[in-house]
Formats: sequence, structure tokens, C-alpha cells
Amino acid sequence: MSHSARLADYRAALTTPGMRGPVVASLLARLPIAMVGLSLLLYVQRTTGSFAIAGLVSAGSLVGVAVGAVVQGRLMDRLGPTRPLLVATGLLIVFAAASITAVESRAPVAVMLPLAFLVGFNEPMVGSASRALWARMVPPGSTRLAGYAYEAISMEVFFILGPGLSGLLVAAPWAGTGVVIGVVCMVIGATWFALNPTVRAVRPAVVENRQLLGALASPGMRTVALAALGFGITIGFIEVAVPAAAANAGHLSMGGLLLSAWSISSVVFGVLYAMRPFPKSMHLRLPALLGGFGALSLLLAVPTTLIWLGITMLFVGTLVTPQATTHSAAIEQVAPKGTATEAFGWVITAVTVGLAIGQSISGYLVEHVSTSVAFLAAGGAGLLVAAAVWLLRGTVAAGVPAETRVEMDLAAR
Repeated sequence: MSHSARLADYRAALTTPGMRGPVVASLLARLPIAMVGLSLLLYVQRTTGSFAIAGLVSAGSLVGVAVGAVVQGRLMDRLGPTRPLLVATGLLIVFAAASITAVESRAPVAVMLPLAFLVGFNEPMVGSASRALWARMVPPGSTRLAGYAYEAISMEVFFILGPGLSGLLVAAPWAGTGVVIGVVCMVIGATWFALNPTVRAVRPAVVENRQLLGALASPGMRTVALAALGFGITIGFIEVAVPAAAANAGHLSMGGLLLSAWSISSVVFGVLYAMRPFPKSMHLRLPALLGGFGALSLLLAVPTTLIWLGITMLFVGTLVTPQATTHSAAIEQVAPKGTATEAFGWVITAVTVGLAIGQSISGYLVEHVSTSVAFLAAGGAGLLVAAAVWLLRGTVAAGVPAETRVEMDLAAR
């Protein structure tokens, strides 16, 4: 089993018969995945004038995504993707409209928070369904791994571009513009994806003796989820601290552009990393990448100008996409049979819970302490979780089938 993907493998994956429609539709559906929550944060902040309140509301949305990703993933494994996606899309329209109404009417946090949760809960999990589709449409090997790498790379592009678009749209005459545009893109893309003939042809996975914990019944899967959690926490701190640094410098709209700066290094380095990943062993790769990301994030506390902050973001961004690619590839090794969609849902859940934790704490720190402390907390959190993943690395190694471990050992020599 190869654990690297060549450029030819990406081309073969993306030209697989029947995949072109789902690939294009999923791009539109997933573009706003990190845009809706942050647009809501900036919308509430501009309306209430408080980063702390905005951070709580945005965190509520992210927790909703976290829970919804698992629920929708389990339903798609059992029912196929079309019906769960269409139901979630319809409910998203209802709760997004209600949430906007609450913000415009200056409703209390006790009202805005649960509505934000329901918005996140009903964001259609096209990413989970799309990743599972590669296992159905492409045989095992480097081409399928390229498909997984493409999913991870594109997902991270959207996690990075989304905040940039949110930062630009918050400067529009109406601060809720970003929320509306994000929801509209998500609704159109998810509906298109769900009704595609290739997606509609997917049948439920037949699995006997399903366990209550589902994908998390695997200890290795729990370790992968922990690595994704640390990844999300670190990014969550940064996503609030960077706009706050821009606002303190008198250039609020620059916050989104600064967050997009790391998309350049993230995508370029991510593609190169997928072609020659290091360390070779997955159980070592997970803690090494997260630890490196945490260490680089500490550098964000050093810059004293927005220009230097942008340059530093380029360095930090190099380890963003490689982590997402690794999380996706690790699922192939540790997830129980018949839980592929749910397993990827748990990765999304872990990342979004991490984002919620990071954003809420970072919102408090930038308002009551300083942005530098928030950046230091981002790096420290990444390093701490990386240490925990290192201690649990054996669960990931144990999750690899024996024949695969032999091939990995030979490839590493």
C-alpha cells in the first residue's frame, strides 16, 4: 500500500468516470464551511461591539457543526447520503433565517447561541459524503489516496479562504452579507451534490453488530480525533487573534486577508508533502505535524506590524494542509468497517470543537489580556495535545492491518 500520491494520481482520481459532477458540486457546497461561522462571529461583533459575545455565538455554531457532522455521517452510512443531505439543507435555510433575525433584533445571547448551534448542526456534511465516495468509485491504491489527499487539501483551502472572504464581506454595507452568501453557496452546492446520479446510487453500508460508539470504537480512531482536536484548537486561537490584531492596528478588514495569507504556503506545501510525506509511519506523523504546527504558531506572538504578521502566517501555514491530509489518510487505517462517512465526520467534529474552544478562549484573551498572549496560547495548546497524541501513538500503529504494516516498514527502509 503506497502512502504517497503523485501528480498523475491526482489527475486519474479527478477524471474517474462519474466523479466530475460530485467533485464540482462539493466544491461549491464546502467553500463556505469555515465562512459561515466566522461571518457570524464578525456579524455579531459588528452589531454588538463585543468580541467576547461574538466568540460565544460563533463557538455555538461550531459546536453545532461538530455534533451534526457525526449525526449526519452515521445517517449517511445507514441510509445513503441523498436523504440526510437534503433534509439538513432545508433545515439550514430555516435556522439561518431565524439566526439573522435574532442578530438584527439585538436578541440576548441566550437566544442567539442555540440558533447558532442549529445553524451549524444543519450545515450539510458534503465533505464526509464526498470522501466516502472515493472508496466506492476508486479501487485501493495510490489513486484512491490521491482522492483522499484532494479532499483534505481542498477542505483546508476552504478553511483558510473562508475566513478571508468573511473578513472582506464584513466591510460590506450590511455586516450579515457573508452569512447569507455562505448559506446560499452551501444550499446550492449540497442540493446539486445530493441529487447527482452517482451520489443517489450509493447504498447503505451493510455492517453486522454495529457498536454504539461507531467509528470511535477504534482506539486508533480516537487518537486521530484527538490530533484533529489539537489542530482545531490552535487554528481557533489564531482565527480570532489575527482579526483582533488587525482591529487594534485600525485595519479590521485586513484580518481576513491576513488569515488567507497562509493559504498560499498551505496549499503549495500540502501538495508537495502528499507526494513525499514524512515521517513515513502514520503513528509518528500525527504528533510530529501537530507539534511542529504548535511550535511555529508561537512565532505569531513576535511580529509588531501587520506586514510581519502576514509573513509569519506564511511560515505557520506550511503545516496546515499536511495535517488535514494525514487525518484523512489515517482513517483508512483505523476506522472500523462500514463507518467511513461517520469516521470523517468525527474528524470534522474534532476540528470544529477545537475551533470552538480556541475561538471562545481567544476572544476572551484578546479582549481582556492581549493578542500576543492569544498567539502564545495557540502554540502552547498545539504542543500539549501533540504530546498526548505521542503518548497514544501505539493505538494508531495497532490499527494498521498486519500486511499493511509490513509494506509500510519496507517503504520506510
